[in-house]
Amino acid sequence: MMKFYYTLLFTFLLNLTSINAQELALVRDNNLFGYINTSGEYVIQPQFEKAGNFSEGYAAVIKDDKWGLIDTSGKWVLNPEFDRVKSFNSGYVLVLQNDEWSYVNASGEKLSTPVTEKHYDFNDGVAFLKKAKKTGLIGTDGKVILEPTYYIIKPFVNGYAKVRKGDFWGMIDKQGKVFIPTEYDEIGSYNKQGVWAKKGETFGVISNNKFNTTVGIDKIWDFNDNSNLTYARSNKKIGFINNSGAWVIKPRFDKARAFNNGLAPVSNKKLWGYINEKGEEVVAFNFRDAETFSADGLAPVKEKKLWGFINKSGDIVIPAEYQITAGGLSLFSKNAVKGFHNGLARVKKGKLWGFINKKGEALGNKWYQNAELFSKKQ
Repeated sequence: MMKFYYTLLFTFLLNLTSINAQELALVRDNNLFGYINTSGEYVIQPQFEKAGNFSEGYAAVIKDDKWGLIDTSGKWVLNPEFDRVKSFNSGYVLVLQNDEWSYVNASGEKLSTPVTEKHYDFNDGVAFLKKAKKTGLIGTDGKVILEPTYYIIKPFVNGYAKVRKGDFWGMIDKQGKVFIPTEYDEIGSYNKQGVWAKKGETFGVISNNKFNTTVGIDKIWDFNDNSNLTYARSNKKIGFINNSGAWVIKPRFDKARAFNNGLAPVSNKKLWGYINEKGEEVVAFNFRDAETFSADGLAPVKEKKLWGFINKSGDIVIPAEYQITAGGLSLFSKNAVKGFHNGLARVKKGKLWGFINKKGEALGNKWYQNAELFSKKQ
């Protein structure tokens, strides 16, 4: 009996976790916004004039020309009585009412802060604090973490943010502690593999507190989590370097994009193919354009004017019948993911948007005026 009880409890918790982890996508149908799940079913019917993606279980929407906040069942958490509601993050959301911005939680309780100038969204537990043309940080308790010190603080990426003091750039963590001193003319975004930077006329990669320089480079792109290589440019040609700043793949391509799943799209003479991390050609240069491989093992490629999808052998598995690039239809989304994510890809067919699976089948056999990428409910 006890064993049965624990089995039942485990099953319940597993199902609960699955429900909480479910993803929803914002779609527009008949000029109204609603939300679908990854089965293509409406979880919240189209009924809103404008809407944002779900974040931490809440989404900002407009009803009768006023903004409010809903939960994943579509119920109002904050009634539609605001002139603006931004994206919920770190337990708070910025709302505008009677020409005054304030931070409120899901219960509508205001957070007291020392903000007297522009209000900034919370992001991963911190928000910018502006004073006398300098920027600092506050926490979700409303207290100052870092007094306004820097001319610019860029949004945090994986717990770190680029900062500028005077004419020079560095990097801080969310406690306001210096991670990279402000002594560089340019600097990239944080990644555990390394951070590119420029000092004077010299480019290099900061790794293990050391600035590894490379002669002749005039541009480096950010590292990502999926490879220990990133691409860089020298004498108008692009190759790939490691975090020591050493060329692993010599610069010989006209264009390139990041490695993912062991392959990177590269271009010569206006045609795109794919190489491995040894620089060997794996997929022939047959395409008008190409994007990175997803974890699903498929990559978008362009033939003439439309996009299809190939596997890692270079075989076309979904014909080139789609467009894949879209600006965020909500006020908040700037997610530029192209191709497959968790088994689905957002595509445009004709004038309508939708999602296809790895067999090229339309999700729910349904197309929409617009469709956002899926995002987690919680």
